[in-house]
Amino acid sequence: MTIETDQVCFGYGRHPAVSDVSLKLKSGVFYGILGPNGCGKTTLVDLLIRHQTPDAGVISYQGKPLAKYSRKQIARRFALVPQQYSVNFPFTSRQVVMMGRYPHLGRFAFPDREDHRQVDEIMEQTGTREFENRFVSELSGGERQRVIFARALVQNTPVLILDEATSNLDIAHAISLFSLTFQRVTDEGKTVIAVMQDINLAALFCQYLILMKNGRVVFHGPCDQVLTESTIQSVFEVKAKVYEDTYANARQVVFNRSSHVP
Repeated sequence: MTIETDQVCFGYGRHPAVSDVSLKLKSGVFYGILGPNGCGKTTLVDLLIRHQTPDAGVISYQGKPLAKYSRKQIARRFALVPQQYSVNFPFTSRQVVMMGRYPHLGRFAFPDREDHRQVDEIMEQTGTREFENRFVSELSGGERQRVIFARALVQNTPVLILDEATSNLDIAHAISLFSLTFQRVTDEGKTVIAVMQDINLAALFCQYLILMKNGRVVFHGPCDQVLTESTIQSVFEVKAKVYEDTYANARQVVFNRSSHVP
């Protein structure tokens, strides 16, 4: 399974958001997309999930242009955890998680015993079973985000896209959900594409980094090759120290009060 972007461009009116992005994303890899605010990370995700259509270039999945897949076919292959999710109807947490099974149901079909089993399992793993009967509108921002994460996991797609999916979570739940996701990469060969703000969390879980600036991919490659002091200064305009941390068993980044490069 591969996702390929070939010289993809997209803009909002006269304002380019993504320019000449060419990538080849393989299965069984946890990808991280990082960059300053407004650099095009979320727009790239919207293009990959087909919420937006490129102005130029082509995005392909398994050698077939994404534009040729139906919406239901897309939903069977790509699951998204967005930055924000609002519910205007009185759905319980369990009902929202069950929505992740709908792409796999036949027309006019109802969830069966296996669908309910999968929902039970994922809600246990994500710690959302305890409030499964509460309305999503009554939950805290972090609880709601965990429900949306559970919905995406139960969708059971080859590709999982996370758009700052842990921004509303405390560090314990963020690590728990990323660990659960990483396990699916290593055990089941899933592809995870995660937009992240926390460089150290990205270094902990991502095997391959894509660094963006001004709508372009400026660096990409294995984490230990891309995450360097020079690339951080180039992309984020801050000075940093990068070192191999034996406790994390990963590269980690530290800053000081004068890290910003004027």
